Amino acid sequence: MRSGVNHYKVVFLGEAGSGKSSIVVRFARDEFFAFQEPTIGAAFLTQTVSLDNGIVKMEIWDTAGQERYRSLAPMYYRGAKVAFIVYDVTNKDSLDKAKGWIEEVRIRGESDVIIVLFGNKMDLNDSRRVDKTEGQALADKYDLLFSEVSAKTGENITDMMIKTSVELLKLKPDAPLNADSIRFTNDGLSHKNNKCC
Repeated sequence: MRSGVNHYKVVFLGEAGSGKSSIVVRFARDEFFAFQEPTIGAAFLTQTVSLDNGIVKMEIWDTAGQERYRSLAPMYYRGAKVAFIVYDVTNKDSLDKAKGWIEEVRIRGESDVIIVLFGNKMDLNDSRRVDKTEGQALADKYDLLFSEVSAKTGENITDMMIKTSVELLKLKPDAPLNADSIRFTNDGLSHKNNKCC
């Protein structure tokens, strides 16, 4: 049994408008905003999950989805123990782009990275363009954790974060992130310790 808090760097990736920030805010603060400003560079939040066999503190990097920030993504997923890849169930193209993110993280991310695929906006069933079976098939192909979720209602988000935390406790934790090492830049948040980011 592990005592104390186990720290893990996690990253959210996906196309602009897929709802990455909304999922992060729902998980970290249990809030939802109908209009969420686009992320510039990356935003940083933390959330703790308490399990019977340990405490997981996720140090969450929420990356910008706009194409002009794409080159920054490796800085954020480098060293990450989890990559949450998000697509929008009302946008077929976002599922195709998710496949690209999965392959990139598999090639350039950590060898033991846990990849979780989220199909967001499941509450918008009337506007759905991606069937759940399509998301499941992509997850099965790459052996990923998968769930459709709703940042608006919170459906399935907590359950998936618990499942992910169970998997994280099987990995060696990171050193706690020193708040003094985080600084704001014109492109958003960055980190001065190259080992982390």
